Amino acid sequence: MLVFIDDSGDPGFKIDKGSTKVFVIALVVFDDDLEAEKTSLAIKELRRKLKVSDFYEFKFNKTNKKFKDLFFETVKTYKFRIRAIVAGKQNIRSSHLRNNKENFYNYIIMQVLKHSSGSIKNARLKFDKRGEKELRDQLRTYLSRELDNKSKKIFKDLKFVESRQNTLIQLADMVAGSIFSVFSGKEKRYLNELKSSKKIEDLWEFK
Repeated sequence: MLVFIDDSGDPGFKIDKGSTKVFVIALVVFDDDLEAEKTSLAIKELRRKLKVSDFYEFKFNKTNKKFKDLFFETVKTYKFRIRAIVAGKQNIRSSHLRNNKENFYNYIIMQVLKHSSGSIKNARLKFDKRGEKELRDQLRTYLSRELDNKSKKIFKDLKFVESRQNTLIQLADMVAGSIFSVFSGKEKRYLNELKSSKKIEDLWEFK
């Protein structure tokens, strides 16, 4: 099982200074490695079709409408499932989380992995590389402890990869962005496409 994880919005709580009101974590889950390879190849072929660089990165907030339309049209035929969490920051009361964005980020990821109804097991987790190595190590240690991973075996490997070099992290970004767009009062069409192609396994509004 391969799980690609990315976020949309930001984990900060200074909403009066520009922080987003919601924060989204999206998991794109492949139960078959070959299907993941096929999806990645299709995204690479789309770049060729669009006549952009092989290093072009699909990011929801920076991708134009034409490219978004073609991207979601391309990936919808492949077999993957989406589990996501949308955290409305007004619902977060803990000062431990509100005063430290890394604590909040780690906590929200832990929640979406923990409450998977057993659908995530022995997974290889791939995160968009972010922050300093120390922060990445803290996330790994935190998830291992809070998920009781030694006994629950939710994940067997956790790696941070460069999104520019990984098309499936880019897929996770596009998915997270499509969800964030809806919950921030913007366009709904891309999330509706994912729903109509039965990709959404769980979309949890965390309260």
